Amino acid sequence: MIEKDFDIPFIADLAQREKQIQQNYRPIIAVHKWFARRPGTLFRGLLLSEFSDRPLKEMFYKANDLSGRNIADPFMGGGTPILEANRVGCNVIGFDINPMSYWIVKQEIEHLNLDVYSEVAELLRATLEKEIGHLYRTQCNFCGSQNAHVKYFLWVKVKPCNKCGKDIDLFPGYLLSADSRHPKNVFVCPVCGELTETVDRKKLGQCIHCSFELTADGPAKRSRCRCPECSADNHFPNADLGAPKHRLFAMEYHCPECKPSHKGRFFKKPDDKDIANIKKTGQRWSRMRPKYVPEAKIPSGDETNRLHRWGYTHYREMFNDRQLLGLELSAQIIADTPNDRVRNALATNLSDLLRYQNMLCRYDTRALKSLDIFSVHGFPVGLIQCESNFLGIMEPGRTTCVGSGGWANIIEKFKKAKSYCDLPFEVRYQGRTKRIIPIKGEWIGDHLNGGGSESARVVDISCQDAASAKLPDALLDAVFTDPPYFGNVQYAELMDFCYVWLRKLVGQDSYAFNVDSTRTPDELTGNVDMGRGLDHFTKGISTVFQKMSKALKPGAPLAFTYHHNTIEAYYPVAVAILDAGLTCSASFPCPAEMGASIHINGTGSSIIDTVLVCRTTGVMQRKWIADSPQELARIVEQDLNHLRAGNVKPTRGDIRCVTYGHLIRLAIWYLRLNWNKEEPITSRIAKVADWLKRFGGWADVEKCMEYVNGKTAKDKPLLSVHESDAKYGAEYADVPF
Repeated sequence: MIEKDFDIPFIADLAQREKQIQQNYRPIIAVHKWFARRPGTLFRGLLLSEFSDRPLKEMFYKANDLSGRNIADPFMGGGTPILEANRVGCNVIGFDINPMSYWIVKQEIEHLNLDVYSEVAELLRATLEKEIGHLYRTQCNFCGSQNAHVKYFLWVKVKPCNKCGKDIDLFPGYLLSADSRHPKNVFVCPVCGELTETVDRKKLGQCIHCSFELTADGPAKRSRCRCPECSADNHFPNADLGAPKHRLFAMEYHCPECKPSHKGRFFKKPDDKDIANIKKTGQRWSRMRPKYVPEAKIPSGDETNRLHRWGYTHYREMFNDRQLLGLELSAQIIADTPNDRVRNALATNLSDLLRYQNMLCRYDTRALKSLDIFSVHGFPVGLIQCESNFLGIMEPGRTTCVGSGGWANIIEKFKKAKSYCDLPFEVRYQGRTKRIIPIKGEWIGDHLNGGGSESARVVDISCQDAASAKLPDALLDAVFTDPPYFGNVQYAELMDFCYVWLRKLVGQDSYAFNVDSTRTPDELTGNVDMGRGLDHFTKGISTVFQKMSKALKPGAPLAFTYHHNTIEAYYPVAVAILDAGLTCSASFPCPAEMGASIHINGTGSSIIDTVLVCRTTGVMQRKWIADSPQELARIVEQDLNHLRAGNVKPTRGDIRCVTYGHLIRLAIWYLRLNWNKEEPITSRIAKVADWLKRFGGWADVEKCMEYVNGKTAKDKPLLSVHESDAKYGAEYADVPF
C-alpha cells in the first residue's frame, strides 16, 4: 500500500532530478507542450507502491506487469498518470474537458510507425525547403557566402509618433548579446542601427560605424517613449492603433563555412537582400487565399485581455507574413498525407511549432536563444521579438539542431518521444555517475510495435467532463490524478492559441474539435473574466471526486497531487474528499516543479507538491494523527528530513505547502464523522476554514518548528514521530476508518 510502501527520499531524489531536464527522463512529454506536468517518476512510484509486493527501490528499475487493473484519471492534462499506468500494462480510462488535453494524450499513447513518420516528415521539410528555404538565407559578413542560415530574426516594436507621425522604435535597451555565450557584448547603435562589440558593458565607447556614443538604455520605459524627431512624449500600448507593427533590426545566423574557425556567434544588421525578402514575402502572402490560417477572434479573458490592450483582436495577427506563409504551406502538405496517424502526428507537430513561430517570442540575450510564447504561463508582450528559422537548421550527418524553434527541432523531439514509447527507460544515479536503465518488457501504447491483437491494451480516453462520465460501480482499482490548481494557470485561454489552428487542420475528423474554443464555463480554474470563484471550483472538483469514489472498488485509493501558496485554495480539496465519503489516509511531499522555472523563479513559490492518498475504508497510521500545532510540527519535520535524505533542500515556501497538506488531511480526519454534503457549498467551505482556525494554521506550526536563521534544524532524527507507538501499544499503531 502507498501509505506504508511509498519511499519519500527515493522518489524525491528522482523527481527533483527529472524536473530539471524532464525530457531526458520522460521524452514522451515532447509530443506537445502542456503546462505544469508532474514527474513521471512520482506516479510510477505511486503505482508500484500500491500494487507491488516488493520494496519500491527493488521494483522501480525492473519491468512490471500490472495488467488487469483499471486505472482512471479524471483530469488528464498532459497525461502523466495515464502514460505511467499504461506503461505497466494497466487498463486506462482518462477524461479531460479540454480538447487540447485529449488530443495531446491521444497522440502520446497511440502507437505510431516511426519509419513511415520519419519518411513523411523529412519529405515535408524538403518540400518547404524548396518553397521558402531562400527566405532563411543571408550573406555571411565574414566569408561572403550567400548560403548562411538565419537562426533568429530580431524585431523591435514600432509606433507612430502621436505628434509628427514618424515611427518610433520601442527599444527598452540596446544590448543584443551579453558576453556569457559570445566573446563580447553586442550593442545596437541608436543612430545608424549597426552592431558594435564591446568588452566592457559599462564603458561602451563609440559605434565603430558612425562614432555615435553607445548606450545600454533604450528610450522605451514604463510604457512611455520620447520621439527622436520631435521630442513629443508618447504612450504605449494603444489598442486603437491595432496590432503592433515591427521592424527587423538584427539577425543571428549560422555560417557552416566559417563556423569551424569562428569564435562565438554570428550577428549582423539586415542587409538590402534581407529587407527585400520581407517585402517579397508580404507580396506573395497577399496573393494567397489561405485555407488553414484561422480567422478566429481572441476572446476576452484573464490572460488574453493583455493581448487586447496591445491591439491584437485575431489570433492570426500574432504572426508575421513569413510565419503565416510557412504555416499555411505546412498545413497544406499535412492535409494531403494519406496515413491517418502520421497526418495527425504532423498536425500535432505543427500545433507545437506555433509556440516558437509567432511574434510574441522573445530573445534571451544571455542564453542567445528564442524563448517560446509559453516560457511563462501567460501571453507576455515584449518590445523585442524573436522569429526563429521556420525550417530549423540541421547540419549534415548530425541529429542535433542548430538553434531552436524550427521544423527540424520539432521532428527530432517527436521521434525521440515516440521511440521512448517502444523502449522506455529509467535513469539511475550511482554517486555522480548517471546510467540509462532500459526497462525491457514495458511499453507505452494501444498496441506494441509489430504485435498482434494479443498485444493490444485497453485505452479509453475521452474529451468530456469526468463528472458526466458513465462508470460502473466498483470498477476501478485506483484513481491517480493531478487536478487543476485553483487560479494558477488559465490552460484553456493559453491552449486556444494552438487549438484554433489544429481545429482548422483536423477538426473535421475529431468530435473533440466541434467547439469554437477550449474554454468552457465548467473548467475548474479560478477566472475573474468568466466569474469563476472558489465556490465554482469546489462544486466541480467535489462532483468529480464523488463520481470517482463511487467507481472505485472498496478501499481502493484516490491519490492526487496538489500545492498552492494560500491555504484557502485547499478548502475545495477538503470539501471534495469529504463529499465523496473518502478519508485522507496519508499526505506525502514530492518535488514537482523546477525551482528555476521562469514563471516561479524568485516568487517564493513552492516546488513541492503534497500527494494526498484517500480511501473509503482503510487505516490511518497513529503517528500521523495530531491534535495540536506542536504535534503537527513534528510530523512536518519528519517529512522535511525525508526530503533532505532525498537531496532536496526545502525552502520556507516548501515547508509551508507541506504543512498545508497535513492541515487539510487532519481537517478531513476530524470532520469526516459528522460531515453533511447536503449543506450549502459556502457552509461546507466555512466548516473547513473554521476547523483550521481552531486548530491553528501555518503560523502556529511554524512557531513550533526548530528554526535557526529562517532555516529548519537539519539534525532531527528520521524516525521522529509525534508520539511513539510504544505509548499506545502495537495494537494502536493503525487506526481503522
